[in-house]
Order: sequence, then C-alpha cells, then structure tokens
Amino acid sequence: MASPKGSRSQKMKLPIFTRKGTLEVPSPTEKDWSKDDEDDWVFKDPDQEQDSLPQPYRMINKMVNSLFDCSWEIIEERDTSKTAELCRTQPTIYHPLRESKLNTMPNCMDVSQDYVFIGGSKGFSIYNLHNAKQLYVWEKLKVDVISIWATDLGSEILIAPVDETGIVRLFYFYKDGLYLIKAINESEDASKQTTCVKMEISKGGNFAALLLQGAGDIWLDVYKLPKESWIKEVQYPQLTVNTKKKVRQQLQLNIPDSVTADSLDMDMNISFRGDVKLSLPVQIMKIKPPKPITGTTFKSPLEAFAKIAGCRGLGSGQNHYIKASQWEKREAILKATYKKYLDGEWEPEPISMATFYFLLPSRVIPMPAGVKRPPGLACVLGVHWTDHHNFFFYSLNRTLKDKADPEGVWPCAAPIVGSQLSPCSSYLVLACEDGVLSLWDLAQGLTLGVVALPEKCFCQSIHFLKYFLVHKGQNVYPEGSVKCHMKCVVLCTDSSLHLVTASGVQNSTISLLVERPVKYLDEAICAVAPVQALPGMVLTFSRDGSVFLMDVAKSQIVCSFAPPRSYSLVAPWNPVFVVSLHHPCFLLRGDHPDGIGSASKAEDIPNSIFYFNFEDYPLLENFSRNCTIPQASILDPPTFAQALPLEERCEKFFQKSIQNLAKSKVKEEEHWTRLRRYSLLLQKEDLKK
Repeated sequence: MASPKGSRSQKMKLPIFTRKGTLEVPSPTEKDWSKDDEDDWVFKDPDQEQDSLPQPYRMINKMVNSLFDCSWEIIEERDTSKTAELCRTQPTIYHPLRESKLNTMPNCMDVSQDYVFIGGSKGFSIYNLHNAKQLYVWEKLKVDVISIWATDLGSEILIAPVDETGIVRLFYFYKDGLYLIKAINESEDASKQTTCVKMEISKGGNFAALLLQGAGDIWLDVYKLPKESWIKEVQYPQLTVNTKKKVRQQLQLNIPDSVTADSLDMDMNISFRGDVKLSLPVQIMKIKPPKPITGTTFKSPLEAFAKIAGCRGLGSGQNHYIKASQWEKREAILKATYKKYLDGEWEPEPISMATFYFLLPSRVIPMPAGVKRPPGLACVLGVHWTDHHNFFFYSLNRTLKDKADPEGVWPCAAPIVGSQLSPCSSYLVLACEDGVLSLWDLAQGLTLGVVALPEKCFCQSIHFLKYFLVHKGQNVYPEGSVKCHMKCVVLCTDSSLHLVTASGVQNSTISLLVERPVKYLDEAICAVAPVQALPGMVLTFSRDGSVFLMDVAKSQIVCSFAPPRSYSLVAPWNPVFVVSLHHPCFLLRGDHPDGIGSASKAEDIPNSIFYFNFEDYPLLENFSRNCTIPQASILDPPTFAQALPLEERCEKFFQKSIQNLAKSKVKEEEHWTRLRRYSLLLQKEDLKK
C-alpha cells in the first residue's frame, strides 16, 4: 500500500513557480516549444492553493487532512508493531495433560505429598495429585476459604485454611482420616474477633506463628504444636461423642459433605473424624511491634547499661541515653530545614506488618545451653516489621509467662522492605529500602556479600533457587550438600528480573535477566516461581496471561505453557497456581471466558485446574531426568571444586597430595639413575685420558 504522504508533506513544501495566463497543451515535438522568459513565471505559495477555497470548506479540508494524517500514522505504527511481533521468536507452547473441572471457583491451592488441597466456596477439597480425582470435600463454612497451607509432617499432613473473616482452622490429615484440631482465633464475641493476616508453620510442624489484627492493633502469636501427642491420639482415639448420637453421627461422618453426581464415581475413602478430640496448640509467645524511639527515662548511663545486661535487645535502639529535649531539638531542626516538603497533607500511617521465619540452630543462632532437641527442629523465630531497620531473633524455648524480649538484633542501614529464607533454612536475604540486598549464610555464620539493585529498582519479591552448575552446556545439581553457595532471583517493582549469585565470602554478583518492559507493557512479569525439578529454571507469569519457563543461566525462554483456547486467566496479575517441590509438575487455575459473562453468580462460572507435567514434554524430558551429576565429574574445574563442602575439599586436596608425592618419588628415582649413568661416563673418560 502506497503511503498518501502528499497531504502530510504540504507543510514542508517549498515555494513553486506558476506560469502566468492560461495553460496550453504543448506540441508533441520539442522544437515547437516556445522559449518563455522568466517574466512569464510568478512566485506562488503552495498553501494558497488551499486558502483559495471559500469558508467553511477550507476549514473542513484542513480538518479532514489532519484527521487522515493522524489515522495513517496510527495505521503505520500498528503495522510496524505487527511486523515486529511476527519477527519475534515464538517459544514452543505446551498444553496441559489433565483437567479437573470444579463446581466452585478455587481461590487458593497447595500441594503436599501426593495430595492437592484446593480452597474455595464454604471450605476446601482434597484431590489426588497423580490422577486428579476428588477424594474428599469439607464444606461447613458460610464464607469462602481465601488461603490454605499444607505442611508435610512425614506420614501425616497439617492443613491450615483461612476464610474470608480471617479465622484459621487447623486440620490433621492422617491416612484416611481428617481431624479438626481447633479454630485458633475464633471468638464467640463478634466485637472481639481477630483477623489472621499471615501465617507460617515451621519445617516439621512443631511450631506455628500467626500475625493477627484487631481493634486497631497488630501482633504476632506463636504456638507450639503437640504433633507427638496427635499421632498417639489418632492411633488410640478417645471418643467424646454421646452414645445416643454416636451411631447417627458416625453415619454422617463417613459421607462427604457435598456429594454430586460427578463425585459418586470417585474414590471416597477419606472420612471426617469429628468424634476424635486432639490436643490443642499451646501459646508460648506474643510479640508486638517495636515501640517508637522516645526520650530516655534513665537518670544515668549506668541504668541504661544495666538494662541491656546479657546483650538482649542490643542494637534495637530502645535502651539508649538520649533525652527527650535532644529529640525535640532534632525534630525542630528537621522541620525548619525541610519546611516546604513537610507542610503538605499527611496521610495516616499504615499498620505495621511483620515478616517472620522459623530458623534452625546454626553458628549465628546456637541452641540454648541445657536444651536437647532433635536435628532439623526450629529453635528461633526471626521477625522484621515494615518501616523498621532491625531484624529480631526470638528464642522458642520459652513459655507465655516469660517476657518476649529478643535474644538478638541485626540492625540495617535502611528500613527492611523484603526478605526471604531458603527452603533449606541455611540462607537469608534481607532487602532494604535503598535497594541493597544483604546475603547471609546462617549455617556457617557468615555474610556472603552485599549487592545493590540498579538505580530506581526496588525489591518486590525474592525467590531462592537450588544451587546448580552449568556442566557441558546443561544445568545440573551437584550430588551432596553445597555450602557457602546460593542463587536467587529478585523481582523488582518495575517488573525487571535479576539473578543474584554468591560463591564464598564476599564474592557475590548480580545480573539482569529480564529488562523493564517499555514497549510491550502487557509483558510485565507479575509473579515468579522456581521449579526445583528443573535445575536453573523458573516460571514467570505475565500480565497478558502468558506463562513462560526461563533458563536463568542463559537468560532465555525455553517454552511456554497455556490452558486450552477456550480457557484463559481472568486475573493474570494475580494467578492462582502451585508448583510441587517433590514432583515435576505444577497446577494452574483457568476460567472459561464465555461463562463469565453469562453466569449470574461467581459459583456458576465454569472453572478448571490444569495439570502440567514437565517430564511428559519432549523438550523438558532430558532436563528433569539428567539433572544431577556426581562430584567426581566436576572436580577438575576450579569453580566446581569450590562448590563442594570444606571437609570434602580438604579430603580431595590430601588425596591429590599423596598421589603427587608418589609421582615425585618415581621422578626422583629416575633422576638419580640418570646421575649415576652420567657419573660412570665421566669416570670412563678420565680413565681414557
């Protein structure tokens, strides 16, 4: 198509010469052409051709030309973008292997062992991970479940759903029985009802922490879970049901709460055992946000030093010797210096939120003297609050009567805005407000380094990767444990993605994986999930509903995952998905777009859970099966050797030293043999002389 640039180029036309008088048709031969003088031509402005039109046609003509020019520019821009889109390399798209159609909209999911727990309307349901069959449905609530946690305890699973009112209920799933332990923060008085904002269960299920909010206040409750008692109480139950109602209730308990025509053909071997009462969790600690720093109440420095005896709370800034008058003078100087910035309207400060983790014993967090606990059991709770500089450590070896003072404090140079603990609980990353990331090795008690994000990049979320190496162009996991080495990806608020690598002390780097989208804003990354079954791979979820598998070592897209064409992600900026830690698969919720507009209620919208298995796709089959490599194959390169633990590196060093010693002895004998032969030759020459 030819571009009609005539109307747009009129503004840039140069003046032209127009001949006087009437125009005549020239003769076919050049000899008969008249040789006109320069006086027969006049200097004329090209814009006068349009101005010669009478009003209002002249104004209409200009408006039509302007509209046509703008339209053509839009057409050219769209055509250029389509051409560029076609030229871009499209990754291979894989569709799900199985689909589970649900009667209600799933709000959250979690995977533990071989089960999938889906929270939805009025309760949650349990599915088999491998065949997608529904095993049980618990629907006894009047509101929806908005979040759910499932913790693997070995032979049993601890389930914690949270409903829309913020009430947390603990369930114990053992073999074919589901037991309700307690609704932890449920209150009979509605005015005293608290809301659970966040929850965390320790590895192994020995402790649980809940961030509760109510009456304009917020605090953190920590509970000890008697899981050893639960096993005994389940194996040898003590029924507390009335004997008259026992038979009738037993019949009801063996039937799922919601039975449909589709679920009658499914395996229904799980029963809800409401007649068995389990031991309740024991609250051991209540933690409140740090108080704002005010003037001291101490009369002398000795009183301040006596307050921090034992170094408890040292670094929190609470037990200081700064008088209130000094704070007032400092505040007055600040207001006088930045008066023009402080005169505006102030918004009310939001309630401080907490991020917390259960930490294992390490060189940074030693086990208290006289306390014996099995390995792998949490001993300390790490907490940091929004708009605060400190990371606090609270011992779990206490009771509710003890004062909740921190055993240790890590002060940072700027307020902490984000953090993440590795799945093995050995590494911790703290992200500050100024874009600085502090990398800690808790097991060894070392700081692996400090890295800074690029300018105007601020941390949104941190995701740990299982440490991998690139061997012969392929990502592999080294066999055995790896110490002082970590890798994680950082998603920033501008949708850029970065890879942070730390290898040994003070040897940390940061590299850009995905730039901030400028032209294609719909491609902005809104969620990231590591795939432990595939070394060095992460799933990225974009705002346009695209799901990509990225190789962080090469910073390349490997493939794409998408539901069937009749389904899509209604809220791609907040996708509902879960990635299994022990199986090479992930689950994704999809919604039918045709049913969204026709359905009168949210329950009537057709929803499905799609199952993606990495091992069943040809491109990913080799990645998942050949993902580990023996340590003997990676000892030669120095980079791989440094990834081994210190004890194994020392052992390999001594073995090589012994081998080199044996080789040196052989060389030494050969050298002495040559010297003897040379001495004999010299003696023979002397005799000849």
